Amino acid sequence: MTHNEDWAACAASVDPGLMEAVFSELAADLAPVCRRRDLRANALLYLRGLLMPQVAGNCWSIAEAVGLDRPFRLHHLLERACLDEDAARDAVRAFLARHLGADDGVLIFDETGQAKKGTATAAAGRQYSGTMGRVENVIVAVYTTYATERGHALIDRDLYVQADWFEDPARMEKAGFGADHAFATKPALALAQAKRTLAAGIRPAWAAGDEVYGRSRELREFFEHHGIGYVFAVPVDHRLTTSGGVRMRADHALHLVEAKGWNRRSCGTGAKGPRYYDWAWIATDHPRRRLLIRRSIADPTEIAYFYAYAPEDQICSLTDLVKIAGTRWKVEGDFQDAKSTVALDQTQVKRYRAWKRHVTLAMAALAFLAAVTAIERAAHPAPILPEDPDQLPPADCGTIALTVPETRRLFHLLTTLTRDLPPHTVRTRITRHLNWSHWRRRHQALARWHHYRTRLALIA
Repeated sequence: MTHNEDWAACAASVDPGLMEAVFSELAADLAPVCRRRDLRANALLYLRGLLMPQVAGNCWSIAEAVGLDRPFRLHHLLERACLDEDAARDAVRAFLARHLGADDGVLIFDETGQAKKGTATAAAGRQYSGTMGRVENVIVAVYTTYATERGHALIDRDLYVQADWFEDPARMEKAGFGADHAFATKPALALAQAKRTLAAGIRPAWAAGDEVYGRSRELREFFEHHGIGYVFAVPVDHRLTTSGGVRMRADHALHLVEAKGWNRRSCGTGAKGPRYYDWAWIATDHPRRRLLIRRSIADPTEIAYFYAYAPEDQICSLTDLVKIAGTRWKVEGDFQDAKSTVALDQTQVKRYRAWKRHVTLAMAALAFLAAVTAIERAAHPAPILPEDPDQLPPADCGTIALTVPETRRLFHLLTTLTRDLPPHTVRTRITRHLNWSHWRRRHQALARWHHYRTRLALIA
């Protein structure tokens, strides 16, 4: 492929007009949230700043990136401006529902933390952070990801406030919490988010989450009541009643699985190929509930448990439930993309309102990138993948579809980096960056092909 052909191939898959149109659509959705014109302008500046590469999620860094002389306009936006951050969250959810909505939707619940120093920041305190893998001084928030075959992104958020904060009303008031702010566990926050999602008209087919949410009987019963299936991870001491009427722990039920009762299934594709495990399921005393047991192929002592429910109108095989169990990892991808591309966890604000506004605008930025990525992926050719471990790589593996980080990079290039430059300079700069984009995506496609072949060899 020649240099010009390489550029033409990439340019054909990257539409600057589409990016601007989708961004304008999101801006229009957010406009009613900002009652004044100057406030709308500041919100869009903040949003564009979050979409710029290597910009920290604080007002100083964003203000410099978008060309402001001082950060005070953005400080005002987060702290004092008349802006309904919950209405902005609802607008982001509606925007994503239009672009990603499908009958196979899954709501995925998880939490993530941000390290903090001191105790002045709203909800900061020593608690376990899965992000760091240990107890640290952090703030932790519960999020919901909406995932379909078209794409996935964050649609809701709530800050988790530990119980000891409520013992000091003066501290709560100083941090910006209202007098009516009540303590809620992480599963309770997830339940509130699920209720808001259904009230907004989104009808998911499934729900998923880790052990924190799998423990909650109230959350599980909510989805059963609304005819929504779920696959939640549960701890080893989760108690269930088998179809034979025996009450036991999940790890004790492992002994009920016969040697031939394991089935090798992929729970989805990862960065290096299908994620294969050995799976078994055990019937319970409820005809629509199952206990799923996952065993690692590399280390058979590595066992995980999932509690699953399938509505009466859905005929679900083990393969179907395994696929939903694997969908849970998409929220981890959203956390990674949100933190690395739109500075979700880089805010330096201290008060509760400012936190909600920053996080909501970061979610809006991620929603824009997810929507553009989903549109491009729908038109992208099917990936070329190996069919057996002895297959030789093809001469051309094509390119991978746009990713969220690459979409952010190209949006910055096509809308900001070339602004106010002479036409010949614009052409040169765009050509160079598009060539690099196409080169990266071609090599990533080749690397993916080899990763998949290696994975096939491991499970053969």
